[in-house]
Amino acid sequence: MHFSKKCSVFKVVLSALLIVALLQLLYLSFLSKLHGKQQRYKYSELFGSKKTANQGEKNPRREHLRYSLSTGGIFDGSGQYRVYKNLIKSDFSTNQKPGADPRSHHLALATHTTINNLHHLSSLLERWQNPLSVVIFANGQDVKFATAFVYALSLFCPQVQALVDFHLVCHSGEMASFPDQDREHFAGLEDMGCSGVFAKLESYRDKYKNYAIGNNVSYPNNLLRNVARSGTDAAYILVIDIDMIPSANLHHQFVAMLMRREPAADEVLVLPAFEIRHTRKMPATKAELVQLYQVGEVRPFYDELCPRCQAPTNYSQWVNLASRGSGPLEVAYAINWADPWEPFYIGARTVPLYDENFRQYGFNRISQACELHIAGYRFSVLSNAFVVHRGFKVQGEFHSRKDEENRKNRILFRSFKESLKAKYPNSPRHC
Repeated sequence: MHFSKKCSVFKVVLSALLIVALLQLLYLSFLSKLHGKQQRYKYSELFGSKKTANQGEKNPRREHLRYSLSTGGIFDGSGQYRVYKNLIKSDFSTNQKPGADPRSHHLALATHTTINNLHHLSSLLERWQNPLSVVIFANGQDVKFATAFVYALSLFCPQVQALVDFHLVCHSGEMASFPDQDREHFAGLEDMGCSGVFAKLESYRDKYKNYAIGNNVSYPNNLLRNVARSGTDAAYILVIDIDMIPSANLHHQFVAMLMRREPAADEVLVLPAFEIRHTRKMPATKAELVQLYQVGEVRPFYDELCPRCQAPTNYSQWVNLASRGSGPLEVAYAINWADPWEPFYIGARTVPLYDENFRQYGFNRISQACELHIAGYRFSVLSNAFVVHRGFKVQGEFHSRKDEENRKNRILFRSFKESLKAKYPNSPRHC
């Protein structure tokens, strides 16, 4: 009898435990479904179609992106690439009045990248803090990833929203589309905020090395530079790679310089280019940079790979200028262009475009510097401004086809120089 009562109590307790466990499972299932429903709703609000999005609350960025994508972009001159200009427009660009004097927008920075280097935008924008034109080259699956990421960045990052214009380039056989699907990749973005979106971009870094994007995929760097340049209405433009950082307060210093002295129509303003050891903090001022330069933690850009490519800058003269970074920005000295110099410079939007036949590695920037020289431009070096590339450029860190691409572009450069003779028949200069 006593044993029978014990069994009954045990059965009651066991049944109660089973009921509790069942209720917990049902509750967890309910929470999971609710969370999934909330995620789907958030996703439809962020990326969803007009049928699923809240009709009462128009999202102008989403509508602009939809419109930009619906145009199908335009083909470049070769017909091999599709260009989506102004895929996302910044508040700055949107609020510019049509026909406004471009001098009211003095200086913009233009840059290009693939999705695996887009994470550099965070540090670049933190330093620059002024209008920025960014063009992304994407291939295959990266086309839809790039589209979703630029939209998320413009939505969740106030500085990006305020200052960055995005453009997209892909192969002509591919088309960008609005990210209505792919919830598994992007549904969490709305919970991440700006830092979370950049953290997700970090997972794409080092996806491939340099220009080794894929079989038969050429990185059209000069096309991208031209798209980024044309994507801004600024009177003056600084074109750099996205993994480079300009000196602090450059925009403010340049505007102040314009009040005292406007560059001549045939003049570009050179910023000495450096590279810094990965472990070092990016210098903000010339004084900080010179300190690092003197102990070997900073060196001229491409110092190991092609010292002649930047040597005409005359780093010794620049480092030893009397001002050493103090005083207003001004022209320190002029330099005659010499092969194979490829300087980074601030130029008027009227300077010749980059030749888009150059792709992949080699001769893409020097070809444009060569044309500036033939066209009669002067190269004036600025006293306190500079650009720095994060990390030393060293042998062995490039993709396997670098030398082959360089040889191919060297041949192209020879024919390019011949074409300049026809383009500028009265020029006494040569490259």
